[in-house]
Parts: sequence; structure tokens; C-alpha cells
Amino acid sequence: MAEGFDLREEPWIPVRWANGASGRCGLRELLHRAHEIADLELPVPPAASGLLRILAAMTARIARDADDVRLDDEDAEQEVTTWLGIRASVLAAGRFDPKAVDAYLDEEVPAGRFDLFDPERPFLQDPRLVAECVDAQSAPNLSGVNKLVFGRPTGVNGAVLFGHFTDGEPVAVPAAEAAWHLIAQLYCGPAGQCTPRRITEVRTGSGDAGPLRKAVSYHPWAPDLFTTLVLALPVPEGGTDTDVPDECPWETGELAEPLGPLTELTWPGRLLTGRYRHAVLLVPSADRTSVTDAYITWSTHEPKPAARDPYVILDRGKDGEFYVREADGARALWRDVDALLLMDTGHATLRPHSLNSLPPRLLRRLSVRAYGFDQDGKQTDTTWFEATTPPILHWQEETDPRMARHLARCHQAAEEVGDRLDYAARLAWKIAADAGAATADKVKLDRRKPGPWAAAAAGRYWPVAEREFWHLAHPDRCDTAPLPLFVSAALTALDDAIGTANRADIRVARARSRARSALRALLRAAA
Repeated sequence: MAEGFDLREEPWIPVRWANGASGRCGLRELLHRAHEIADLELPVPPAASGLLRILAAMTARIARDADDVRLDDEDAEQEVTTWLGIRASVLAAGRFDPKAVDAYLDEEVPAGRFDLFDPERPFLQDPRLVAECVDAQSAPNLSGVNKLVFGRPTGVNGAVLFGHFTDGEPVAVPAAEAAWHLIAQLYCGPAGQCTPRRITEVRTGSGDAGPLRKAVSYHPWAPDLFTTLVLALPVPEGGTDTDVPDECPWETGELAEPLGPLTELTWPGRLLTGRYRHAVLLVPSADRTSVTDAYITWSTHEPKPAARDPYVILDRGKDGEFYVREADGARALWRDVDALLLMDTGHATLRPHSLNSLPPRLLRRLSVRAYGFDQDGKQTDTTWFEATTPPILHWQEETDPRMARHLARCHQAAEEVGDRLDYAARLAWKIAADAGAATADKVKLDRRKPGPWAAAAAGRYWPVAEREFWHLAHPDRCDTAPLPLFVSAALTALDDAIGTANRADIRVARARSRARSALRALLRAAA
């Protein structure tokens, strides 16, 4: 039988090197040469988001300061100031120690744990599913390779959108790509019906959503992967004391008990890699170069632990509780900038990270990378996205309050104008299409019938608003009033949406004039 697929050595992680070349590398080369890597280039953003958490946990094990104190040192965890000093020393070194990397990969983690197809403990998988996912006749009850790969249709009536993949004629996925989707499933997998798993006499066939389902996560992004990974490790809260060892799934002595209580979410390993709600087992091809099938089922039905993911934005709901800001494929990253810079946006937003302890020369080079997966809470996947800001984290409120508040004003103005543009475009359509509305002082709008101009105007406005926002994102423009610029962009977007041919109609011309007045009213109110 062919050997397995060793994730330490096999080239499965797409990267872009500092010289601009693209390539793939395994875990060992990636950690050895992280300082030479400019970026991750995984084409599946939810997999990249999960991989970054996995690599951050590994970083805690291998990164050491000049005195050989690790970033996950238990004593340093109790005192945040001490931990920040260790991190500063690690950053000053500029790279991971190759000996520490090899010691972790080869000695500290048991043999076979990084093998995607290891018969006893395959990486991030549960080999017990072979015996537990069976039908009434004890035959294997597999989920199918199409269920594993996000973007492929599943079931008899699944839509063929990204390729001709059907359950009747499944197409194997290369092992490297299967690893991406394995990670994506564990972090963003669906809730509801799944392949039944029999542990007792009851075959349970439903599960919970993955910990990052329908979420967008935000990460400090440096010019090199080494710095990105060190900054990806969340700052310990300090003051916690527990006897529970902090272990990642590939480090534990025994597999988690599906029917038992959840282990405490210790920092940082379990916090970053211990919240999975799915169990997966890949079925390899004979030559171990691809995956031909998979088991995907539930891993636990215990209540989700009350722990905050360190890379998400929390917004306070109407009920006073905090909720994760959800991914929206139609919402650009710049519209979240104020939540990343301000300590409090006025809506009791909790941002994912504060980096004011870093030296200014490094802060000035830090961008924000967002990975999002627009999904519902159950089974429907809409779109995923990846976006990166210019360097902005040196404008966090703790270090540059003037610039942080200026950008917040710019975003608030853009949103206010966007809302008014939506109203104005719907108003214009109502007046143009309804003779009675043209002479009414107050026009009642039906949100269920917005007309065609609202979406067209929004599609034209937001890209221009983004350009105006980044044009304003400069210290020399802190005194520039942003509202007139966004109103001007909205007026142009409204005209373009209505179209020159339509404006020749007297009723449309009247509607356009009324809508433009509604937009200009924002300027009068501001004055």
C-alpha cells in the first residue's frame, strides 16, 4: 500500500513568496521560511481563515524569545505585560528557529498526527466513523466527496454551478485540496441533517453549525507571514488558572468523547482549534494522492461553550446581547474600518484586536485581512470572499484618535448617504410609475416593490464611495467634510440608474428632481 499524505512535507499550502513567485509548501517549509513568504494564497477563504488559526496555535508552541521562553508559557500567560515582552522579543528575531520547528513537528507531536490518511489518528479526523457511520445492515454510510468540497452540488437535485460534479459520478479531489475543504468543513460546516452516527443504540443524524459559520474574521496582516502568524496569536487575558492541559486535536492522547462533556477551552490551542462541531474522515484513493469519499457527521451535541473567537467583531443586539458580525458578500471591507479602529463605535461594538503595544514602525505596515463566508445558519452557502485593507492599524484610537474618528465620520457619512440614496431611488420609481404619487406631498413606499432603480443606484454608488473613502484616508484630509463628496457620488449614481432615455419623460423628470432634492436635503441638514 502507498504511504500516506504527510502534511509536514507535502506541498499543500499555496503561498506567494517575497520575490513575487507563487508556489506550494508543507508545514515544515512554511514555518522554516515564514519570513520569506509574503502571503497565503488559498483559493478557499474559509479554509484560509481556519488554517490561520491552526498556524497561530502552532506558533505558540514554536516561537521563543531570546531566553528560550515560549509564547504559550504558563507563567507568562498570567501576566499580560510579560507576555507582550516575549512577543516583542520573538518579533525582533525576525523568523522562527528551525530547530524549534523540527522539534515540534517531529518530537513533541506523536508520529502520524500530521498524516492526512494515518490509520490511527489522521490529521483533524476521527477514524471511529468507519464503524459508527453505518446503515441498518452495517454497511458503510458515507457522505460523498461532493459533500466535502464546498461549491459542489450534492443530492439528486443539486445545482451544477462550478463544474459537472454529481453524486452519481463523483470526481475525486486531490489530497492537497481535500485538506483545505477538511479545514473549511470543521470551521464553517452546516447545521441540521447529516450522515447518521451510531454510538449507542440510537443513530443520530443531525448536528450543529461550525464555529465560524456565516462569520467574517479579521486578522492583522503584515508584509511577511512570520509577523502575521505571531500577531495572529491572541493576547492572553491573564489571571486564569486551570489544571487542564492546553492541547490541539492533533496533540491529545485520546480522541474526544462525543457523548461526554466538552473540555475547557484553554488558551490558545483549544480556543483556536478546539471548538469544532463536526467529525470528518477522508477516504483516500489507492495511491494516497486524492480523496474519493468522506464521512461527515456530528462530533458533539453539548452546548457551545461561551468563548469569544478572537478575530470577530461583536455588535450589541436590541436585546443587549453581543452577536458576531455576519459575513455579507455585498458589503465591502472598508465599511468595517471604524469598528476595527475605534474602542467604541457608539453601537457598543467589540473589535477583535488592539495592537497599540507594538512599535510604530511595525504598526505603520499592518493591514487587515478579512475572510468571510456568506451563509445562512443551516445549509445554504451563498459566497465567500477575501479582502485586505491598506495599512490602517496605526490609526487605532489608542495611538491616533484624530485619524480614527475622522475615518469613522467618513464611514458614517457614506452609510447615511447610501441609505438616503436607497430611499431616493425607490421614491423616484414610485413617482414615475404611479400618477397619483407625483402630486402627493407624502409618498408611501412599499419595500416589497422597490423598483429597478434602487439596486442599480446602489451598485453604482458603493464602488465610488469606497474610492472617496480611501481618498479621504489621509492625515492631511482630517478637516475635509466627507458628506458633500458622498452626496455628489450618490447624485451621479441616481442619474446613471435612471438613465438618459428615461429622463426625457416628463413624469420621470419630475421623479428625478424630487429624488435629487431628497439627497441634497442631507447637505442642508448638515449645514
